[in-house]
Amino acid sequence: MSWDPVNTLCEQLVKAVTAMMDPASTQRYRLEALKFCEEFKEKSPVCVPCGLKLAEKSQTAIVRHFGLQILEHVVKFRWNTMGRFDKVFLKNKVMELISNGTQNILEEESHIKDVLSRIVVEMIKREWPQHWPDLLKELDTLSEEGETQTELVMFILLRLAEDVVTFQTLPVQRRRDIQQTLSQNMEKIFSFLLNALQQNVNKYRCAKIDAAQESKAQANCRVGIAALNTLAGYIDWVAMNHITADNCKLLEMLCLLLNEPELQIGAAECLLIVVSRKGKLEDRKPLMVLFGDVAMHYILSAAQTADGEGLVEKQYVFLKRLCQVLCSLGSQLCALVGPDSDVEIPVNLGKYLESFLAFTTHPSQFLRSSTQITWGALFRHEVLSRDPVLLAIIPSYLRACMTNLVKLGFPSKTECPSCEYSRFDFDSDEDFNCFFNSFRAQQGDVIRMACRLDPHTGFQMAGEWLKYQLSLPLDTETANSKRNKRSYSIFSPSFVHWDAMTFFLESIVSPMFRTLDKEKIPVSQGIELLQCVLGFETKDPLILSCILSNVSALFPFVTYRPEYLPEVIVKLFASVTFEVEEESKAPRTRAVKNVRRHACSSIIKMCRDYPQLVLPNFDMLYNHVKQLLSNELLLTQMEKCALMEALVLISNQFKDYQRQKAFLEELMAPVATLWLSDEMKRVLMNPEDFIRYVGADNRIVDPIMEDPCGLNRSRISFCVYTILGVIKRARWPTSLEEAKAGGFVVGYTPNGNPIYRNPCSVQILKLFDNLLALIRTHNNLYMPEMVAKLGDTFAKAFDMLEVEKNAILGLPQPLLELYDSPVYKTVLERMQGFFCTLYDNCFHILGSAGSSMQQDFYVVEGLAAELLNSAFINLDNIPDYRLRPMLRVFVKPLVVSCPPEHYESLICPILGPLFTY
Repeated sequence: MSWDPVNTLCEQLVKAVTAMMDPASTQRYRLEALKFCEEFKEKSPVCVPCGLKLAEKSQTAIVRHFGLQILEHVVKFRWNTMGRFDKVFLKNKVMELISNGTQNILEEESHIKDVLSRIVVEMIKREWPQHWPDLLKELDTLSEEGETQTELVMFILLRLAEDVVTFQTLPVQRRRDIQQTLSQNMEKIFSFLLNALQQNVNKYRCAKIDAAQESKAQANCRVGIAALNTLAGYIDWVAMNHITADNCKLLEMLCLLLNEPELQIGAAECLLIVVSRKGKLEDRKPLMVLFGDVAMHYILSAAQTADGEGLVEKQYVFLKRLCQVLCSLGSQLCALVGPDSDVEIPVNLGKYLESFLAFTTHPSQFLRSSTQITWGALFRHEVLSRDPVLLAIIPSYLRACMTNLVKLGFPSKTECPSCEYSRFDFDSDEDFNCFFNSFRAQQGDVIRMACRLDPHTGFQMAGEWLKYQLSLPLDTETANSKRNKRSYSIFSPSFVHWDAMTFFLESIVSPMFRTLDKEKIPVSQGIELLQCVLGFETKDPLILSCILSNVSALFPFVTYRPEYLPEVIVKLFASVTFEVEEESKAPRTRAVKNVRRHACSSIIKMCRDYPQLVLPNFDMLYNHVKQLLSNELLLTQMEKCALMEALVLISNQFKDYQRQKAFLEELMAPVATLWLSDEMKRVLMNPEDFIRYVGADNRIVDPIMEDPCGLNRSRISFCVYTILGVIKRARWPTSLEEAKAGGFVVGYTPNGNPIYRNPCSVQILKLFDNLLALIRTHNNLYMPEMVAKLGDTFAKAFDMLEVEKNAILGLPQPLLELYDSPVYKTVLERMQGFFCTLYDNCFHILGSAGSSMQQDFYVVEGLAAELLNSAFINLDNIPDYRLRPMLRVFVKPLVVSCPPEHYESLICPILGPLFTY
């Protein structure tokens, strides 16, 4: 073949490639050069000689890379049309390039090595084993020529495994042929990889101590890294016997390399893949060798050395890998040890747990969190959880949790060593906050598991921590808050420790009551702690919220000593009306609102979970609530309704239909009077009057302070909240005998099931017409002519709330330093919140009506027509984001709880029009 046209073409190609890569070239010139190069690759008959010439060592790296790309293109797209002689010629020339056409391993560009290995792999995929039976011998021979060639052979083997096994980028039959041949030759391949690794590591260790041989040491190290990377591509899928051959020689070598700084990350990656292997338990038994003295020694010393060098990114990445290795090793242990297994608990379990605990106590929050799933698996394990070695480490684990639960380590701060690590792991404080909340929940689960194994130790530690927090003065900045007025903060040292202690106590007490027999419950200690908490006074709303959580956590002890219940009730009711003195005129801060809400929730929880305990103190509770309700401005509407819900829950324990009905009538009398008044009827029936009554037609000058109709809106909200609270909470006794004795059973269905009556039905049904009128009016507000009547200030009153948008988009809530600032909402935000909550609550009432009132609800005359004329009116104009909750909280529960005999009269008429959407 004449080389003159080849030389001419090569010169043109060099110019074109240079022009493409030259930043000074114009876009047009660059596009023309690219077009010329692409057309050459597609059409030229002299691609092979040109590619080989451009790939010569004397050319620049850019030109060489293009030359090799030409050869790769030929193999990929012209191989099947080439003659046998041409294929052999190209194959030999490529192997010559590997042998003689590359620079020294330290000088050669990585993209040259990459494309060269790709060409060989593309030929292998087309020729091996049928037409290239001596491939492995040739690769072995190449590797003997030097470090450069050995590294390239490693790249070829890795790329081949990735294409055939990992990514499966070739036809099924070829993939099967090659994978089968790989498997048949795996012993040779593994032997080659291990020998190359061992030889180069030995040479590296000898050369690195001699300054004169620094480049030689680097070359051997580079080959060692390539060998580890190639091993990582194989050990995920090869038969386990290759990994454990020669008395686990590979595992031993990997453990040794954990202490070699330049190779330790690659070794840890390989080890991680090995110990993460699934498959038959029998095949995985040899992995228990990693619990032996030698392996444990190397793993521990590697962790200690890496950690001792402080925060260096490379060492930190290695620590993460090593932590993952220990986690996976724990998972293998849990899988292999069992009641029916012949695998014994390793002698070095204690050493393993100590090293694992070191990661749980590491300053990095990420490393701490990585260990939790494995701790949970160990504490849950049928055999290991009874082992004295594991039981002995539970106190140490719980002590570590006491530190880990403290919310420190925000990347923007410098208060502790964790902050520095967090700057590596998290982009922002919001990211860290989201992570930490998940981490804390995970820790809570594991603490509960640990306490099922050793409840007394956990409770003792929680009690000591609680007493310690109670004895501490709050932060000095809180004490001297006259200057700042509000100084409480979710980042204050006092609060983060109180918050952590509270979570710890809650996680400990609950499993203790479920685990221990009644006579073994430490009642005296629990009551002592409860008394300490009840006697603690603070004006910091964040700390007070923690106090309330502790009261709730310790409340089960009151079931053993009911005489302490009045003290608890007094404490909770005092918190319902909590105020900070300087807030008397400004809106309440978020923290204060949360405390009051928390207190109401605690009262509801107490009445829900311990109604029999609270029943003897019902009169005291009722008097407290009546006193608070007598002042219309003392509580928010939600707080009032929460307290009424608590009373309804206790009234369920009357187990006397007439008595409970009379009580509910008395409780709801103020609501009934307001809801059924002539003025309210007019407002609820007419959309225009409704808009005027709630103030949505006004034009407000000061959108923050001015809200002339706020009281009107709160009255409507109060009525709706109360109806919802009563219909949700009022119930008949669960025992059929008690229900019959109390007058709750009015008959039986044809199949023998009892028909109950709810004591709230009479009161709720009295208010039902106006509720349906409100729903009809609310739906009609979306008509264009009604929207046009909204004042300028409230033009967006029906829009989606920002919090709803964030929830749909999955955006995290902002990091809340907002706890110490007043909640100044514009009147538009308050109006949006009013409409949104009102809409949801109305449909919650309708959704609960069927399951709560049963027959009393379903036999309402013309119910289907009433619902169609209210809940299903003007659906064309109602936006989807309002219809979705209607379907979820109203239609679905209505259908689910409807007795079959009412399908025809109620469900069919409703679903018909609905399905048109």
